[in-house]
Amino acid sequence: MTAVVFFVLLLGAVPISIVLIMTSAWYVQSSGNRVLFDSFAQQLFAGIESYGLLAIPLFMLTGELMNEGGATRRLVQAARVFVGGFRGGLAYINLLANMFMAAIIGSAVSQIAVMSRAMVPAMQAEGYRKDFATATTAAGGLLAPIIPPSMLLVIYGVLAQLPIADLFIAGIIPGLMLTGGFFLVVALIGLRQQFPKGEWMTPGAAGRALLSAVPAAMIPAVIVGSIIFGIATPTESAAIASVIAFLIGALVYRDLDWSRFFAMFLRVAASSSMVIFLIAAANVFGWVVIYEALPQRLTAMIVELTRDPLVFLLIVMVILFFVGMVIDGIAALILVVPLLLPVAVEVYGIHPVQFGLVISLNLVLGLLTPPVGAGLYVAAAMTGARPTGIFLQLLPFLGVALVVLLLLCVFPVLTLALL
Repeated sequence: MTAVVFFVLLLGAVPISIVLIMTSAWYVQSSGNRVLFDSFAQQLFAGIESYGLLAIPLFMLTGELMNEGGATRRLVQAARVFVGGFRGGLAYINLLANMFMAAIIGSAVSQIAVMSRAMVPAMQAEGYRKDFATATTAAGGLLAPIIPPSMLLVIYGVLAQLPIADLFIAGIIPGLMLTGGFFLVVALIGLRQQFPKGEWMTPGAAGRALLSAVPAAMIPAVIVGSIIFGIATPTESAAIASVIAFLIGALVYRDLDWSRFFAMFLRVAASSSMVIFLIAAANVFGWVVIYEALPQRLTAMIVELTRDPLVFLLIVMVILFFVGMVIDGIAALILVVPLLLPVAVEVYGIHPVQFGLVISLNLVLGLLTPPVGAGLYVAAAMTGARPTGIFLQLLPFLGVALVVLLLLCVFPVLTLALL
């Protein structure tokens, strides 16, 4: 009956956090177990009693401060210096700027929203089709769950009780592979469709663009560098980055508008509180799942199908692809980690860091895939392009992401080499 309640609420378009709490409450009430009832509020609070979760609002604040302070615009100009003269140069600039922003924002949906406003009008002005320009920008959002700092990896690290710094470092090689694959897609499509040929900046303009972007580039450098060299934890690096982003926007670029500060903090508070409340609700749900011994039942079922770790990962990929199509990536991650991680590690010997990278990228593919595809519809809302047109243009990028995902499954060294 509890499963029926869960699916009825989920298919009834009830917010996933409310679905999790109401399902858990139904189970506690129907079980008649007084111990579960007395522990309900405690488990709800325990879900967010983690220092690592502070990184989420701090990284969101850093991204907002960069957008408001002019750093995003200057990073786009710096990208133009390196790839702006190639055929389809603005598409390359879009992807390169997305790579920079993935190292700051950490949220795929937020990145797609920000970069759609910044890049799609510029690409249209140079003759690119709106649906292709939007698809290229949305594809850049696939970098967010892989290139540090990733919100999904922060949450996975908390759920799996792993060092978040290790997960961030493990995402560097897959992130570069994705970026390189997307560049190849743009090159091949550009040759076939004869994209507009860009113009290289003059040496003087290039020098000014690079010099202007140096302060902005310090922000991702501080985030990644302080984590890799052990100077700061991911949470501390997020706090440092937000302070640096504020100082650069206020004192160096002087683009920060004090009248928009309240609205900016309101956006950060609303976005981060939704994520953290979801984590609290999922902790209660996970507690019920463990109490019912569902991981053990799932283990027995999967072991009957295969004992090959690679086949197990492929089965998980198929399951998570469909899960990601109907449930938000963060919610899906919170739902599946308590179920699948013990099976992956204890039964199949898969490294938890490799497993985290695989499921994070896998789930985010659903952001750009109908019927839900939150990232797809955010991109469409930001640009006015039709979702179906965007999705068709996205298919080559999704194909590259799928190839990278398969490589991460087959070759664990791609995620573990830098650890």
